[in-house]
Amino acid sequence: MSTGPLFALTLDRRAPPGAQIERQLRARLGSDALSVGSALPSTRALAADLGVSRGVVVRAYAQLAAEGYIELRRSAAPLVVAQPRSSEATPAGHDVPIADVRFNLRPDLPDLAQFPRAQWLAASRASLHRAANTDLAYGEPFGSAVLRHQLAPFLARTRGVVATPGRTAVFAGSTQGLFVLASVLRAGGIERIGVEDPGHRWRTRALAAAGLDVVPVPVDGDGLRVDRLGKVGAVVLSPDHHFPLGGALSAQRRRALIEWAAAGERLVVEHDYDGHFRYDRPPAGTLQALAPEHVAYVGSASALLVPTVRLGWAVVPDRFVVPVANQMFASNIATSRLAQFTLAELIARGYLDRHLRRARAAYRRRREVACAALARHRPDWVVGGVPAGLFLSVTLPPGADEAHVLVAARRRGIAVDGVNEHALRPQAPGLAVGFAAAPEPTLRRALQALARV
Repeated sequence: MSTGPLFALTLDRRAPPGAQIERQLRARLGSDALSVGSALPSTRALAADLGVSRGVVVRAYAQLAAEGYIELRRSAAPLVVAQPRSSEATPAGHDVPIADVRFNLRPDLPDLAQFPRAQWLAASRASLHRAANTDLAYGEPFGSAVLRHQLAPFLARTRGVVATPGRTAVFAGSTQGLFVLASVLRAGGIERIGVEDPGHRWRTRALAAAGLDVVPVPVDGDGLRVDRLGKVGAVVLSPDHHFPLGGALSAQRRRALIEWAAAGERLVVEHDYDGHFRYDRPPAGTLQALAPEHVAYVGSASALLVPTVRLGWAVVPDRFVVPVANQMFASNIATSRLAQFTLAELIARGYLDRHLRRARAAYRRRREVACAALARHRPDWVVGGVPAGLFLSVTLPPGADEAHVLVAARRRGIAVDGVNEHALRPQAPGLAVGFAAAPEPTLRRALQALARV
């Protein structure tokens, strides 16, 4: 519908008219018709021309005036006083690659739809209301005392960690926790650190970025080969659920690893990225509980809740408390405290426990669905590993080209990881197939599509 000789606007009657008027006027600002100094139609005239109420136009003009584009004048037509920047505005689009995939089989993601938004919002409001003004200042580098006093008993109760608030540090995710620990080791004279090979590439990169020489240590059916550690001052591993092969460290090797650490005052870093999810029995006790002075326990909210919470934690031996706090202060002073207050409230109210129970039940069912689907569609693919975590470890047939499978899968819009993408040395071809992030009907379709590859 035309507004007369000045300019034309077209309204879609199925959408709110005010937003359309704002958007189209904004787009025309700076044109010959709407250059600086041009007068706009009166609110009454434009409303009549478009067939909308005058209030709709009044609100649209008020918004443009608030943005500084036009000036509203008493008893006179609005005037254009500014134009948009010369560079064209481009839509932000998705800044999360997973948002554009057809099927999400990422092995390191929980069900993002299960995030307890209402409980998080309630906990955020309650914790912010309770916080004193001084709580909004810079805090301790080790993290909020409120969260550490909730987190330590939560980890002790759910994972058997020997934890106290004074030894529990809070980070912006477990990756930062690993980086800080590696930096402390480097400052203390350690030059080489062992990692499981294969092992998560983000973890390997964080350790290398801290200046350590990363030494690949082989993994077999019993977990990390402790006898192949060699001359390293520390080692990082996930004993309860190895990534991406899915195995667990045997009891014999757990004892051997603790003996290795104690004999040389070395540090074992236990990266417990999805250990809360065990489906055939309650989660096992941590390696850290066997030797709290030789093992640092590292975990995060990424699998428990969602990655974007960006909170992780570490329970460290006494001798590492001060160096870790100093390193945290030197790098970023402290992690954001508002999210820490919210997580503390979430734990205190029992919300996190209830969410964990629901998620564990859902993931158990989805794992069963995934195992059945792969057995039906691809019996030549071997599913291994312990029944735990967020993914299945799949060994491809001998001679299979893992890279080709991944390229073909991703061309079909399937997000999935390969074993060799997370390896420092060549490994047998395999996949890490996530089952937690998709509801069961979608999961069945995703696995059927993957099987066709």
